Amino acid sequence: QVQLVESGGGLVQPGGSLRLSCATSGRIFRVYGMAWYRQAPGKQRELVAGITSGGTTNYADSVKGRFTISRDNAKNTVYLQMNSLKPEDTAVYYCNVRISLLDYWGQGTQVTVSS
Repeated sequence: QVQLVESGGGLVQPGGSLRLSCATSGRIFRVYGMAWYRQAPGKQRELVAGITSGGTTNYADSVKGRFTISRDNAKNTVYLQMNSLKPEDTAVYYCNVRISLLDYWGQGTQVTVSS
């Protein structure tokens, strides 16, 4: 079973920062890329950032320069460092790994950016 354990969501003021984490098994982590998605109410789930098993990253234009995805190979954990947060970043954030035809998701963690 693929397990993705997320943490780090919460309430933050505009301009603030949060760091999300997603831990999985070493077997999964060494082989597959991972990604962060988010979904706001009434909107489609969108890709925020992705990272390959080799460490290559990509970002949505809306977060480029503010968010950083990284992976700690020793801890089998991927992070999403979110800086300069905006109200538009408010969403449920999901960790994702795609294996063959199946998508596996973390439980989701709420990020709310509000004053």
